[in-house]
Amino acid sequence: MKTATDYLDEANAVVPKISTEAGIAKHGGDTVFIDVRDGTDIAASGTIAGALRIPRGMMEFRADDSHPLHNEALKKDAEFVLICGAGGQAALAGKTMKEMGFSNVSNVGGFKAWKDAGGPTED
Repeated sequence: MKTATDYLDEANAVVPKISTEAGIAKHGGDTVFIDVRDGTDIAASGTIAGALRIPRGMMEFRADDSHPLHNEALKKDAEFVLICGAGGQAALAGKTMKEMGFSNVSNVGGFKAWKDAGGPTED
């Protein structure tokens, strides 16, 4: 039987973790940022400026280009940086994306670290 730690270890093994500074350096270019927290968390704290808001529980539907709920911004050849509250949900969502054929996916960790480092934000 698997534990939550097992799932996180598997996700962290395949989704590279990048520093907040490296994530901020990618902002403003062609990189697609995705906040995988739910809407109430984002409403309370804000998110990365320009980030897509795709809750972890919707990733499979939004990332599947054959599904009616597909998000057109999710192109398999794009670069993606995922964020959440602390990094766990971003890692799990990133693993899902990798399993679905997205190759350039990384995890920048938690939004508080992003905000504290002066990364661009929006409400």
